[in-house]
Formats: sequence, C-alpha cells, structure tokens
Amino acid sequence: MNHYPAWKNLLILGIVLIGALIALPNLFGEDPALQISGDRGKSMTDAELSLARLVLDNGQIDYTSAYLDDGRILVRLGSVEQQLTARDLLRKEFDKTYVVALTMAPRTPGWLRALGLKPMSLGLDLRGGVHFLFQVDMDAAIRQRLQTYVEDFSKLLRDKRIRRSVELVGDTIFIRLSDPADADEAERLLRDSDPDIEIKRRTKGDRVEFELRMTPNQIKQRQDFAIQQNTVTLRNRVNELGVAEPVVQRQGLDRIVIQLPGVQDPAQAKRILGATATLEFHMVCDGENAQEAERRGRAPLGCELYHDRQGNPQLLKRRTIVTGDQLTDASQGFADGLPAVFVKLDSKGARSMLDTTQKNLGKPMAVVFVEQKREMVERDGEMVETRREDKEVINIATIQGVFSSSFQITGVDVMEARDLSLLLRAGALAAPIFPIEERTIGPSLGQDNINAGMNAIAIGFVLVVVFMILYYRMFGLVADIALVTNLVLITALLSMLQASLTLPGIAGIVLTVGMAVDANVLIFERIREEIRNGNSPQASIQAGYEKALSTIADANITTFIAAVVLFVFGTGPIKGFAVVLSLGIITSMFTSIIGTRALVNLIYGNRKLDTLRI
Repeated sequence: MNHYPAWKNLLILGIVLIGALIALPNLFGEDPALQISGDRGKSMTDAELSLARLVLDNGQIDYTSAYLDDGRILVRLGSVEQQLTARDLLRKEFDKTYVVALTMAPRTPGWLRALGLKPMSLGLDLRGGVHFLFQVDMDAAIRQRLQTYVEDFSKLLRDKRIRRSVELVGDTIFIRLSDPADADEAERLLRDSDPDIEIKRRTKGDRVEFELRMTPNQIKQRQDFAIQQNTVTLRNRVNELGVAEPVVQRQGLDRIVIQLPGVQDPAQAKRILGATATLEFHMVCDGENAQEAERRGRAPLGCELYHDRQGNPQLLKRRTIVTGDQLTDASQGFADGLPAVFVKLDSKGARSMLDTTQKNLGKPMAVVFVEQKREMVERDGEMVETRREDKEVINIATIQGVFSSSFQITGVDVMEARDLSLLLRAGALAAPIFPIEERTIGPSLGQDNINAGMNAIAIGFVLVVVFMILYYRMFGLVADIALVTNLVLITALLSMLQASLTLPGIAGIVLTVGMAVDANVLIFERIREEIRNGNSPQASIQAGYEKALSTIADANITTFIAAVVLFVFGTGPIKGFAVVLSLGIITSMFTSIIGTRALVNLIYGNRKLDTLRI
C-alpha cells in the first residue's frame, strides 16, 4: 500500500531535474549592453569594432567585452550608468549611418547556450523595451488605389482595342476616347469592372470623356483595409523578428501601436517595422542613352530615369511587370556564391512574369528597390514635413530563360538579403506608415518592478512555508518541497516557451502558489478526517489522495477555463496573466498531487504506522 513502482519515481525525478536544467539560465542575470549596427542591416567590420574599443578606452569606460555578434557590435558593460555614458560617446563618433541602441545581454554560460537554453522572456514593464506609435498615410492609400484603377482600366480598354488616354488628376480619373463609337462599349466595360465606382460621361465636341471617382463608402472601405492590412503586416514582421508576446494593435482612426518587450535588436526592429520597402520589376529601355537623358533632365517617351547604387543613371520602361504585393514568399540564400533572395509570385504576378520573359529573351530586366520616407525641410522659414519616394536599381540581369512564379534576386549583401526577404515574406504595406512616437523604457524601471514582484513572491512564499510546517508538520514540509518544485517548473516552462513574464504574470505566480497549497490542504484535511473516522494511517493516506482528487480537479478545471477565456478575449497584460495562470495550474496539479504523493510514499510507504505527523 502507498508505494509507487521504481519507474514512476524515476520519471518524476527526471521531470524535476530536466525542469531545473531548463530553468537554470534564469539564475545568471543580464548585463547592460550596447548594440551598434549599420544602416539597412550593413554588417559591421573588425575596423569598426576596433574604433568602438578605442572610443571606449579613450573615454575611460570600463566595459566587460566588445565583440562582433551576427554582423553587429555588442558591448557589455558593468552598470546602467556606464551604458548610458558609453552610448553618448559612441553616438558622437559613429555618424547617422549607424545606430547605437541600448539592450540587455544575458550572462548565460556557453554550455547552456550550446544546449539551446535561454532565460525566460520578460515583458515591457519588467525588462524594458521599445514602444512605437505609427501613423498610416490614409491619403496615400487612396492614391495607390486610384493608381491601380488607372492601370487596370487602361489595360482593360487596350485589350479590347479601344483607343484612349487615361489620366489621374487629384482624386479623379479622366478617360478620353479617340473614337466616340466606342463610348457605349467602354462604359459597359468600366461598369462591369467595378460596379460601385462613380462614373460620369461627357461629350465634348467629337470626343467622349469619362470621369471616375471613388464613392465615400469605397474610400472608407479602402482606409479600413489599409490600416487592417498594415496591422497584419506589422504583426507578421514582428513575428519574423522573433519578439515574444508583442503588442500590435490599432489605436484611433489611423494609428498603430507596437510594444516590443526585451527586444534584442532595437535598431533592426525600428528599421524593419518602419520600412515601406518593396520591389518593382521593369524592363530596361534598350537603345537609349541614360547619360544623355540625365544631362537633359528628361527621359524618352515610355521610359523613366532611375539610378543604381553606384549613382549611375539607368533608363527603365515605365510599365511595371510585377510589384511587391504580388510576392507570396521570399527566402534568403546564396546563388553562385553571392547573397540572393529567392522569390515566389502569386498567379497574377506569375502570368505577367511568364509573358514578359517569353517576349524578351536576351533582354535586360531591372529590379527596383522602392522606399517611402518622410523628412523635414525648410520652406519660407518654417520646417514642414514632406514625403519622398526613393527608387534605386539594385540589380540588372539579362533574361536567359523563361520563368514565372519562382526566381532569384542578386545584387544585395548578406544583411540586406535577410532584411529584404523578411519584408517581402511578411507582406507589403497597404499604405506607407511613419513613426510619430518612439519610447524606450529603460531597464532600471523594469528592475524596480522585478524587485517589487519578487519581494511579493518571496514574502508570500515564506509565510506559506512557515504556516504549512507549523500546521501540518512533516506533511507540511512535503508540501513546501512541492511548492519549490512548482516554481522551478513554472520558470522552466516560461523559459522553454519564451512566453513573456509581465507584472500581471507575477501576480499569476503568486496566485498559483496559493492554489498549489490549497490542493495540499484539501488532501491533508481529508487524511485527518479519515484518521478521526478510525482508519489506519496507510488507509487514510490512500483515501485522502483518492477522495480529494475530484474536488481538486473540479477547482483547477474551472480556473483553467477562466484562464483560457482571459487569453482568448484579453489583450497584452491580461494574456500574460492567463498564460502564467494556465501553466501554474498544470504544474501545481503535477507537484501537489503526483509529486507530494511520491514523497509521502517514500517516507511512509510499506511501513507499519501507529500515528501520522499531520
């Protein structure tokens, strides 16, 4: 009676030991650190590392170490004060093409890192992190939609051999027909293409003109789509960055708020989230002199003047073959020993690319990197904000064969290939976004919160431990051992899942401590009741665990359901509380029932007992 087989005891011990190993990285803490990275993900070199060390040495900064880490310079420092001082010194030395960012670097030993073990992720309120507020350019979203209409309507009429001119002026599309006899057919095609768009038909002499405008309902739908699509795209980008439990949500009519707790690469996060970069594919204008076009300041008919990364002019055809929103997947890799981005297109883009490559074998095609930017300029003595679109040719290659949905892009370095593939894979933004607020929450504030939370856990834990020993004696000591094990296993699960621990999460741990003890109280009181009813000690132990199990299970299942509801319908901190509470229920069921039963069996099992110390 009251005896577990050896395999079950070994299994319980193995789970506890593995949990302790996974939780171990949390004991080593973190170092304040600085991260230096180049613009657009440019890899840092040994020369720049030597310069950073020289700046720190001349500034008499006592840093722990400085080394290259995945193309970035990471400098570990001994205190937050030194971190801030070092940041100011390095920002003066490195120009605007570099980003010097605050971060925290875990002190996990190398052998634990080799096993893939990491400390638990801490939320924005504990560890610190970055808070971004972006504004969606709603006017640009409408302009993009109108430009799409222009291209679609022009192609629609061209395919039906209807001669026309299509022009966008402000928020109105003007379509002028060369032959009035085509007017009825053209109007039918336009209405069938989009029944909701507002169409007005006018006759001017021997010419017919159509005016097309988006209705207020279409404009509202487009604006809602833009902010919803941007929210999804930004959430995808955050997921690609590997940030645990981020907050990405709409705020107001045209804003999106993003919180990245404990982000390890703030520079990359800002670059990736704020980027409106995408790609366009154009054919090169053969037989045209780009140098002469630049000198005249005017491109030939049907062509547009661009520049490559070396500043050389390039003439490309105005017609876009494929745009970034037609890309379905992108991955980083190497082609012929050079960094490359492997791209896949959707069906519409694949058809366009197949048609182009079939007709243009042996001709050059260009890849254009497009980026939206905002900048402040001085006008009439006042600083005003303007929008600027940068287009840069990153690759020109001769079409050697026919292809459609899958191909590769070269002409980028390793870091650019990584960032570009991430942006394309996460999806294109439906409208440009611009940062209007950025806050960095320092680690000192987070440490105060951690200390307060840990003090709460420690005080509550000590009070529970003392009460259990005084009230239940040896059984109370068993419950306390299970309680410590429960905390270790919660920490292990949080570390393994990289689920962020926030202040509400700490509250969830405190609640779990109480719930774990509550289960043992039910068991121990049931054992006492069985002894008072005249049962033997061994029979009382068995009956106590068996009869209390249904009550404990009911209480924990109902609490678990409540935690699931909080996770599904809650946001941010509420989700964090729900995650910790759910994990705590699972671990407390294991430790308070199976764990304590194993210990009680080892102490009292297979023994003749006259009394129990309970």
